[in-house]
Amino acid sequence: MSRTILRFLVVCLLAGGFFSLGAAAQSPAVNGAWDYRLLATNKTSTMQKEMNEAADAGFRFQGVMGGETSFGGSEVVVIFAKSKDAAEKPHFKYILLATNKTSTMQKEIQQAGDEGYEYKGQTVFKTAFGGQEVVCILERDTSITAGRWEYRLFATKKTSTMQKELREAGEQGFSFVGVTVAQTAFGGTEVVSIVRRPAK
Repeated sequence: MSRTILRFLVVCLLAGGFFSLGAAAQSPAVNGAWDYRLLATNKTSTMQKEMNEAADAGFRFQGVMGGETSFGGSEVVVIFAKSKDAAEKPHFKYILLATNKTSTMQKEIQQAGDEGYEYKGQTVFKTAFGGQEVVCILERDTSITAGRWEYRLFATKKTSTMQKELREAGEQGFSFVGVTVAQTAFGGTEVVSIVRRPAK
């Protein structure tokens, strides 16, 4: 990877607010007590259920990361938090998308965007049954009428191609939200970036 491309990706990461924790995660206040819930599994099929159970208990998504843990092997780890002082009722719902085909991810993330779900984070890890998968987490606030989002997913082996695609998307009003670099089923080692804009 050239230094120019590396700098470009770093700028994108900073601009998008994504540093393994995902975009626009709920930020704990400086003062006040917080409670946390950590979810970890090697089966993405069970993670969505556990995430929504946490949301029903008043927790909100904070961050996601996939990798090797000491006892669980390859797992996806998700952190949720809630303020112990908060009195509002739970009003968030989550979708977890996991696939080793980036073309499938584009279709699924757009379907979620049509339902008002906002991108929150992405990672890559080796699942128990799906192999190496790209995982995306999206959130919807059920207390409001959510706007629709238009998403685009770019996947390429060449960082120079990724820079061109991101620039073209930026000119069309898409903002960067996340990136991963990992092995996918058909593309080999790919850079996978996601951008979005409010749907027209």
